[in-house]
Amino acid sequence: MSDEKKLDKNKKSNFIEFVEKLKEVLKKLITHPLIEQNINYISFSIILLFLILVRIQNPEFVKSISNISFDSYQKIFQYNDKQDEIVIVDIDEPSLAKFGQFPWSRNIFSKILDNINQQNPKSIGFDIFFSEKDKQSPEEIIKTYSIEDIDIKNALQSIKGHDEKFQKTLKETKSVLAVFGSLIATKGTFDRKGKARIFAKGGNVKNYLYNYQYSLGSIPILEKNSKGLGSINYITQSDAVVRSLPLLMVFNEKLFPTFGLEMIRVGEKKRSIITNLNDNGIKNISIKPYKFKTDKNSLIWVKYNRSINDNFISAEKVFNNEFDNKFFRDKYVLIGASAKGLFDTVKIPTGETVPGVQVHANVIDNLLKNNFLKRNDEIFIFELIVSILISIVAFVISQRIKPKYSLSIIFIGLIIIFVFGLVIYKFRSELIDVSYPMIMISITFLTGLYFRFLQENKIALQNLQKEAKLLKERELAGGVQKSLFPDISAFENFIYARNIPARDVSGDYFDVISVGKDEYYFTLADVSGKGVKAGMYMAKASSTFRTLSNLAFPLEKVVYLVNNEIVEAKFKGMFVTAVFGKFNTKTGEVAFVNAGHESIMVMDRKKNFEFIKSELPPIGIIKYFSESMVKSKTINLNEKTFVVYTDGVTEGYLKNGQELGAEGVERIVSSLDIITPKNIVDSIASELSWGIEKLRDDITCLALDLKNTDIIKKKNN
Repeated sequence: MSDEKKLDKNKKSNFIEFVEKLKEVLKKLITHPLIEQNINYISFSIILLFLILVRIQNPEFVKSISNISFDSYQKIFQYNDKQDEIVIVDIDEPSLAKFGQFPWSRNIFSKILDNINQQNPKSIGFDIFFSEKDKQSPEEIIKTYSIEDIDIKNALQSIKGHDEKFQKTLKETKSVLAVFGSLIATKGTFDRKGKARIFAKGGNVKNYLYNYQYSLGSIPILEKNSKGLGSINYITQSDAVVRSLPLLMVFNEKLFPTFGLEMIRVGEKKRSIITNLNDNGIKNISIKPYKFKTDKNSLIWVKYNRSINDNFISAEKVFNNEFDNKFFRDKYVLIGASAKGLFDTVKIPTGETVPGVQVHANVIDNLLKNNFLKRNDEIFIFELIVSILISIVAFVISQRIKPKYSLSIIFIGLIIIFVFGLVIYKFRSELIDVSYPMIMISITFLTGLYFRFLQENKIALQNLQKEAKLLKERELAGGVQKSLFPDISAFENFIYARNIPARDVSGDYFDVISVGKDEYYFTLADVSGKGVKAGMYMAKASSTFRTLSNLAFPLEKVVYLVNNEIVEAKFKGMFVTAVFGKFNTKTGEVAFVNAGHESIMVMDRKKNFEFIKSELPPIGIIKYFSESMVKSKTINLNEKTFVVYTDGVTEGYLKNGQELGAEGVERIVSSLDIITPKNIVDSIASELSWGIEKLRDDITCLALDLKNTDIIKKKNN
């Protein structure tokens, strides 16, 4: 292997090793406890920083988002203020039908201009270009038809040209012609100069204005004789909607006012426009008696007046002098085209497509009333700061408040922000961008919800794992508990009991213990509470009872010792309701103690029922100081049946949704044809465990009947 190949192999190996180490470092960094615990806040900070940077950069798509709110204001609050100072002479379809294809002969414009000028308008502006000589002028006819005949030439040349006549009319009127800034030189480009004298106070105004290297307009002879030259440039936006324009612009290093401003200057017979500057840029622009506050680049946002739609008059009618004698007096008259074939239309924020001349009419309207819309840098900074603060609040809400409430809070908050923008627009004519802040807030809030979901999902999974573990432990505990219940199948002819737990571990218990040939101890108990703790409490009580019963102590002593043992066990706030008993199958006598338990049901052969109530408090509440505190009762069961049950029986639900109650137990037992302990207990259990998913409480029941005391012999397998 060559040295060069060895070197390449070593470089490759070193690079792979570097990548692996980098992955390991990143993995450790991401899984670091501090980062893992605060990953939602770190992610939120990154996203918020990104949104802030995007807003500061303000790319075209962000401007489009902002324009949604700007346009919605003008759609909601339609401005409709009667404007009598502006008239638009419309080059419409009827005018084209009368005078033929456009452009028309300058003679037509001369007559239109003469008819208007007779009423002494403020100023007359042409929103059209006269960028080449009139084709119907004598000199143009000679060129077009290549006329060589000397007599015809002389005859034509003796006729006064249309442009000469038109320029004379322009000179005699307060006329304004249109100029358009361009980045490329085309026909109509020459070194023109503006008519207005523009003075700047506080700096060089050209440093802050929109600048074009070239300009387009009318032929020099016409521009020379007009009283004003005004820019018809708009600020180009991606959606081609005309929202704003600069009041001043630079064309080929020369200053030009916008078309509407120039018409006002000419109309007020002023020669100068004054601009005041500060360190940030242009502060205001004035033409006495008007003063206009703009942004630093002389930009204004147009507030569109719907009433201007009614200020049109057809050029045909003006040519024919078909208008009122005072129609144009002291008016600003704009001459422009609305005919569809001339394609001089633009989109405006209200959603309409209007003739371009209508935009300039609205600019004049705004300037005369000084009510154009405002949008400056201070508003932008205010929006950004408020957006950041509310985004932080929205994220905190997503982390601290439940989604069903937080979603409502954010939704109401977004509505309030939008309404705030509407109020500021309505009463201050200021454009507040609520679209991007609303998007910022929504993104940060949803980010918070997403990370909260991940966090809660993680916790839920951990809880599920814990639940699964606890379930397994409960099932194990339930299995252990079931092994504590005695096997009484040999005694079921005369005593039978059954337990159906509501959960994995039951708080109920029963036991039957044979202590001699004919003598048996029994108990049925119900521990307060449910679950594992109740099961443990029950196990303590049952083991104590079984130990003492096997010693064949008197029943009163057994109850006395069980109670005191439970009291000493210090299961805080827990107790046991129980029935303790001892019966003799030969004599038929049963002695029993009811410690705070349900009433004991006793039934004779004729199905007459007696309920024996408790006379002692539950086990484990107070300490007994002597056996004499325990009182027992004795009855003979030779002709009777003895039934004990927990409150899970009486409070258990039937299929109709009602509780069984003691009356229900009595009803079930009364309906039996064959009275046996097993039949009684199984009938009560089947009535309550009818298929409901979860029982209300543990069901435990014990029945004793001594008419058949034969012990069942177990079969050998």
